[in-house]
Amino acid sequence: MSEPETQELGITESKEHSPGEWYAEVVQKAGLADYAPMGGFIVTRPRGYALWERIQDHLDGWFKETGVQNAYFPMFIPESYLEREKDIVEGFDPEVAWVTQAGNDELDERLAVRPTSESIITPFMSQWIRSHRDLPMRLNQWCSVVRWEATDTKPFFRTKEFLWQEGHTAHRDEASAWEETMLRLDQYRRVHEEVLAVPVLEGRKPEHDKFPGAHTTAAIESLMPDGKALQSATSHYLGDGFAEAFDVTYVDEDENEHVAHTASWGLSWRALGGMIMTHADDQGLSLPPTLAPEQVVVVPIWQEDTRDEVLEYAADLAAELDEADVRVELDDRDERNPGFKFNEWELKGVPLRIEIGPNEVENDEATVVHRPDGASAVETRDGIADAIGDHLDTIHAKLYAAAEQDLEENVREAESRDELLGTIGRHGGIVKTGWCGDEDCEAAIKDEIAAEIVMVPLERDTDPVHDECVVCDDAAVETAYFAKSY
Repeated sequence: MSEPETQELGITESKEHSPGEWYAEVVQKAGLADYAPMGGFIVTRPRGYALWERIQDHLDGWFKETGVQNAYFPMFIPESYLEREKDIVEGFDPEVAWVTQAGNDELDERLAVRPTSESIITPFMSQWIRSHRDLPMRLNQWCSVVRWEATDTKPFFRTKEFLWQEGHTAHRDEASAWEETMLRLDQYRRVHEEVLAVPVLEGRKPEHDKFPGAHTTAAIESLMPDGKALQSATSHYLGDGFAEAFDVTYVDEDENEHVAHTASWGLSWRALGGMIMTHADDQGLSLPPTLAPEQVVVVPIWQEDTRDEVLEYAADLAAELDEADVRVELDDRDERNPGFKFNEWELKGVPLRIEIGPNEVENDEATVVHRPDGASAVETRDGIADAIGDHLDTIHAKLYAAAEQDLEENVREAESRDELLGTIGRHGGIVKTGWCGDEDCEAAIKDEIAAEIVMVPLERDTDPVHDECVVCDDAAVETAYFAKSY
């Protein structure tokens, strides 16, 4: 195990009073990331990357169980490819980074650093698909993309380059492509609930805010403790527009040629940022057991005359947990006292601490302490692996329940413009209200309080929560969920 950082141990900022500064301090002091010398970029440290790898492992397994194959496409996209789908060009143009020179030579054609990969993947799908037997084609790549946004850097939340996965699939018809879109949305919900311990709301983006060129953009939204919504993953039904632009066709059983329907779906390390913001506290990081690099730390506590027996007992217990596939760390450092170790492992977010002193050795026991709330219990050594497994499950449930309660308490309704503005102004959170479907009405709220429509119901609304639009008083056609957002 590496030595602790030379910087001050512990978090000095407050999550409640200065969440931005607090978040940046947690990320850096917990050893997750540092700021790069170029504005808008970060350096992901091994501990931070380990968290991303664990998300990756879960999702990648679920993808492959449902027919997805991984591939890799170039990070550079010829301008002529990007321009074949006009909505992609218009939607991403302000954020695209361009390569115009290689060495001392000017390029014949500009190359875009991929902001997303539909324009480079779909043309190859058109080459590889000939018959209905080639469908559905399901491809995914794990990579980074670049979107040159003029925003302040917030590690994992908002960076010019970010890691993600992007799935791209082709199907015979709308029904198959839509089923794919919903399958991936459900997997994104699952990874949030089962791995990150973060509850989410499912919905779709309003027409003016959907992915460029998409028929429908479905999304999951989580709510951060500072009252802002976070778009945590998206899944797009693209219709046949991309397929027509890139000539993705197939010959069906009727011997006729048909245009395929496509979908794309992605989750970035923004989900990791959402997990950090949701669970961490003024002591530092707090990780769900499924995600944590170390699920358990064993801290032996000894005096000189009990040193050998305490260390031996602690080492044996750690070895037993390791054999039971618990990710365990034995912290037997001589140069650090137990209090320092407790604080350091709390800062790093390890879910469960086991304390072993002379009394535990004498009684053949172990004292366990939960990271989220400091709750402690004494367990007998016999069957300790099963007991620890139960404690880890309980810790995950605690984290999820706290976040779920926060979400439920902060989704409110508003029947008037003043009530909408006042509710978001006082409480933040998400406010449900009636909306006429006109983008101008959203713009009016955004101009006044920087809140926007983060989603509308996934199913086309037939019964809005209120009869009238909260802004213009015309008949409501949708239930809109307004919030300030990242």
